[in-house]
Amino acid sequence: MGQHHRPYGHFQPRKGDEEQQQQQNGPQQVQRACCEVSCGGVKKARPRLLRLVLVFCLVSCSFLFGPRLLFGADSNPLPFFLYSFGSAEDNAGLPIGGIADGGLNSRVPCSSVPDNSICCDRTSSIRTDVCVLRGDVRTRSSASSIFLYSAASSSAEPVPAGSSRKLSNHSFPAPLVEKIRPYTRKWETSIMDTVEELNLVVRRDTAGGDTHKCDVVHGVPAVVFSTGGYTGNVYHEFNDGIIPLYITSRRYNRRVVFVMLEYHSWWVTKYGDILSRLSAYPPVDFSSDKRTHCFPEATVGLRIHDELAVDATLMPGNGTILDFRQLLDDAYRPRIRDLEQEEAQEGEKAKPEAKEEVPQVPSVGTDAPKLVIISRNGSRGIENEKELVELCEEIGFQVDVVRPDRTSELAKIYRALNASDAMIGVHGAAMTHLLFMRPGSVFIQVVPLGTDWAAQTYYGDPAVKMGLKYVAYKILPRESSLYAQYAKDDPVLTDPKSVTSQGWQMTKKIYLDGQTVKLDLNRFLKRLTRAYQHIVARKMGDASLSWNENWLPRQQRERREQQRRSARR
Repeated sequence: MGQHHRPYGHFQPRKGDEEQQQQQNGPQQVQRACCEVSCGGVKKARPRLLRLVLVFCLVSCSFLFGPRLLFGADSNPLPFFLYSFGSAEDNAGLPIGGIADGGLNSRVPCSSVPDNSICCDRTSSIRTDVCVLRGDVRTRSSASSIFLYSAASSSAEPVPAGSSRKLSNHSFPAPLVEKIRPYTRKWETSIMDTVEELNLVVRRDTAGGDTHKCDVVHGVPAVVFSTGGYTGNVYHEFNDGIIPLYITSRRYNRRVVFVMLEYHSWWVTKYGDILSRLSAYPPVDFSSDKRTHCFPEATVGLRIHDELAVDATLMPGNGTILDFRQLLDDAYRPRIRDLEQEEAQEGEKAKPEAKEEVPQVPSVGTDAPKLVIISRNGSRGIENEKELVELCEEIGFQVDVVRPDRTSELAKIYRALNASDAMIGVHGAAMTHLLFMRPGSVFIQVVPLGTDWAAQTYYGDPAVKMGLKYVAYKILPRESSLYAQYAKDDPVLTDPKSVTSQGWQMTKKIYLDGQTVKLDLNRFLKRLTRAYQHIVARKMGDASLSWNENWLPRQQRERREQQRRSARR
């Protein structure tokens, strides 16, 4: 919020009007007298009233002008550590080493902070807290702390190891301490309790010297965040980590250092291709690296907009989720080229000696639409997956079954989905890979019983924002394994909402961990044929093709029959 200062001046009422104004503006009389005393023009007044006015004015003046005497005439009249959201005009400027924000200052709290200041945004989002420190910022991992040192006349530049500088001896109140857990699920206290808490300490630099020397001096800002919490689940890794990291760090244009709490080397390896597109510097393991790292600025905590989403109105250059996807494409393209070269070399080595080739009839043309089925083992797996693959191939799809796990190389999954025209999968974390699909592709999500809201919120809505053609296939009770476990009139089958309303543990036990799916392929055929036609229409540039669900299978059977007749000749 902006800071407003009350103007002070002389009030000289006419003698004839003085008595009338005293009666009409009694409360203002004290203010006028105060102004006259503070400015040196004391009028005649009764002694008792004058003493009261003097006391009032002394208190007021000390509050208003004390900070200026302490911090300098050109400084903000409030102490730097009390800085709150200033006006866009006060906070105008570029992030250190970054790019223009395009007016973000007025929309994103703490997006620009004056030197020697800390700004914490704890109210604009229910998902995350974000604090920004600007000035002489130093890490101290042994105390789980980040310090902001400031002197009234200092330039706020880091002090290299072994050097010192002369600092002001002004008196200063006790250090200000802000506490923060830099993870993007602050409403979930149970998971937040597992995330390391940081102390952000703001204090006057009066010691100098080696007491808080810099072992490593960085010329670019830091973004500090945790890779703890739900890390290990691909949905949370993207939704709570990678996308918020993109949102927070994009403004720095790779001129930023990532400082990680709960550092996991496997996480850095898994997402290394993406991290290298967001930062040109190696990450810092906050807990293990005991050196003092010094930065000109630090953002502690990540900004998050929505589920797998980027809000263009809150991004530099009005970036969207499609810009994030482009970053993924840039990140994985070099690795994909390496994979293609490796496969070509292996193909040449495995190539058999020249033999008389026997004509073969391909089951599916090489130009057939490509479909990826995301396979699950255990809960929410598709029991008749083999029959599903055969049906998809019969329709005309070229099918690739992908079974991702925690050790899967993301570049390989990206390659498969980026080249695909459609994806089928049962609701679950692996549906996060919809981010790897090209806009215009088809995403068919199989929605088990009791997962309607989660399927739509976590994956359906983001798919639409990605520009995908989203199809939700909500199974019937008879397609769930729960159909054999409960009576036909049991609420588990007939009214899942009444069950899920009992809480997360009940939902997880029954619907997430307790059921598998056996698709009614005759019913599912309708979605498949529509998906196939949508893809063919896009490839042919003809959106007028009929949506007759029997057309595509019939055409496919006729083509197969022609191929058989040709082979017999």
